[in-house]
Amino acid sequence: MSPHSVAPPDITSAEALHPKERRSRRFAWIGMAASVILFGASLVVLWRIVSEIDVNELKAAFTAASLRQIGLAILFTTISYSLLTCYDAIALKQLKLKIPYRTTAMASFTSYAVSFTLGFPLLTAGTVRYWIYSPKGISPGRVASLTVITGVTFWLGMALVLAWSLIRKADELASLVYTHIWVNQLIGLAAAVFVAGYLIWVSFKRRVVRIQGWKLELPGLRLSLGQILIGAADVCAGAGVLFVLLPGGHGLSFETFLAVYIFAVMLGVASHAPGGLGVFEATILLALSSYPREPVLGALLLYRLCYYLIPFVVALALLGAYEVRNRLRSSRGAFKPDEDAAEESLAGR
Repeated sequence: MSPHSVAPPDITSAEALHPKERRSRRFAWIGMAASVILFGASLVVLWRIVSEIDVNELKAAFTAASLRQIGLAILFTTISYSLLTCYDAIALKQLKLKIPYRTTAMASFTSYAVSFTLGFPLLTAGTVRYWIYSPKGISPGRVASLTVITGVTFWLGMALVLAWSLIRKADELASLVYTHIWVNQLIGLAAAVFVAGYLIWVSFKRRVVRIQGWKLELPGLRLSLGQILIGAADVCAGAGVLFVLLPGGHGLSFETFLAVYIFAVMLGVASHAPGGLGVFEATILLALSSYPREPVLGALLLYRLCYYLIPFVVALALLGAYEVRNRLRSSRGAFKPDEDAAEESLAGR
């Protein structure tokens, strides 16, 4: 082989990348590593807590929930998932898409029930939404925009409730999680400033964000106010599911519990664990460490059952029925031309 036939050395992909791309990939790896560390640390903490629990006492705590507690938990779960359908309704209004509410409710409930259990909401929820919305003519780009807008609703609602809880109950939270009152108030004030700043920002004419060439226009002031109120109500309903399942006599106010619940949810989301599994429980158990662990863990298990497992099973059943119905409709459509042709041939005779 002559020297001229030798191919030039390949440039490595890392060298060929733009500096911004290399930086974004580096941050992505850092974020992934932080999530893995958070998840692993939470599992260690959870294991240490659970290893000290009496199994018999845990069984007793799990079965000690009254019918009233379970009924209230199911009621709050229903309220929460009903409010979640409004997330999609607001996003569709912002995108100027007219979809029947029954389709919106189906897409919203099933996407959230699946993503809450499996994790990775942008992927899982987006896939389920596209499955249901695509027959209505909604493109993948619109489904992605819809998923982002619903995520904004969720975080705005959490920020508002967190601000309210931390500012109103800073003293109770300080004694519960061993922090200073001014630290809680400062975090609550920061959350309130974030919500107020967002509302001021979207009050301007253009509210466009660009992510790697992808453009998304966020809702204006009126829809954003609706997002915040609906998101806050949904967070309160979700927290209510676990709150009513806690054993009696804990003495916690609901406003105080809201901050603990939101921090547990946020850490669960940051861990990228499916449904925040392990991270959420470890955070709640640590925050409520002054209370008997068996009853609290029993309440957490019931919470998982009511808010995650049952909706997940119902969502899978609905998606299965939806697919069967679509298959039947497509098969009827395939046979219809043949039937019409047969009728025409008989009429010709």
